[in-house]
Amino acid sequence: MPAPRTAARVTSGQLVFGNPEEAKGGRSLLWSCDNGRRVGVTMKAVNGSVKLNGAAVAGVRQVHAPPQPTPSVDDDGGAFRLGKFVEGRLVYRQQFVIRSYEIGPDRTATMETIMNLLQETALNHVMCSGLAGDGFGATRQMTLRKLIWVVTRINIQVDKYSRWGDVVEIDTWVASSGKNGMRRDWIIRDRNTKNMIARATRETRKLSKIPEEVRQEVLPFYLDRSIIAADASGGGGSKIEKLTDSTAEHIRSGLAPRWSDMDVNQHVNNVKYIGWILESVPQDVLEDYHLTSITLDYRRECRQSQLLESLTSMTSSAAAELPLPASSRCSSDLQSTHLIRQQDDRAEIVRARAEWSCKGHEVRSSSPGMKL
Repeated sequence: MPAPRTAARVTSGQLVFGNPEEAKGGRSLLWSCDNGRRVGVTMKAVNGSVKLNGAAVAGVRQVHAPPQPTPSVDDDGGAFRLGKFVEGRLVYRQQFVIRSYEIGPDRTATMETIMNLLQETALNHVMCSGLAGDGFGATRQMTLRKLIWVVTRINIQVDKYSRWGDVVEIDTWVASSGKNGMRRDWIIRDRNTKNMIARATRETRKLSKIPEEVRQEVLPFYLDRSIIAADASGGGGSKIEKLTDSTAEHIRSGLAPRWSDMDVNQHVNNVKYIGWILESVPQDVLEDYHLTSITLDYRRECRQSQLLESLTSMTSSAAAELPLPASSRCSSDLQSTHLIRQQDDRAEIVRARAEWSCKGHEVRSSSPGMKL
């Protein structure tokens, strides 16, 4: 079994990985996890101080990192799987190409695709930070205490959907949320234009007090920057009203979670709820409108044995400002409210609220100055 690897968090912002075995002169060979490649550095303790490649640094803290496969001469897969750190290592950036199986009938990436890319970027951020334990996205201290992250709410706003073959660039970072929660934010840019095309924010559920050991693990990575204001339209902290049989206009029953819908914690993957929500959205809305914003409020976990129902209510927003093309069937933009519940006892699983823009409209432009 290979020796465990370690990571060092240094005040200069350098994060290094390596085996604890000694090189000549008492030096330890380490590897940088940055820019999707490995860069060799050396660390040496001299009279109580630490030097990286001969330069003195202070405030070194050792934490464990997961074992990483040693690439062969022809294996550069890490360059495609991992991104890089920017802004003093507080922001993690990764690029993805939109695949043919990630687009929908209108030949653009689906909302499920966007959520999957956000999740992948977040997990790679944790891994490349040297925080990952044995759990799925959990830190070492969380793994020791058998804790997992549980999402309470996510809000995604899309200005433009990418097409097959487009390359997107995703930035993500974390911050505290209240006393016992954590928030993660993302922005998505078109790689060629660098224009921001989507943004998202997610909060974890405050089930219990975050242990101080876990807090100290993630504290060096906190960046106090919100990409979506709490009172922004369609997202933030505003309450989503509960739908009932009398208030819902469309109900789809008999939705059965499959084994492939489960995550590693034996709960339905958060992304899967998007598809079930769309099951009760009228067909003409799906054909004529873009889903420009959605907020999901997760109420409880769902397992495979539970049959689900999807409820939807559609309302018209203010009249469109732009003239509609003659061929468009849209009269105005739309808002919708959704509920995913258990079919037997009608227990709530997810509440959601969404905004829809007619495909004949230009989507709202990105906020100025957001080319971070």
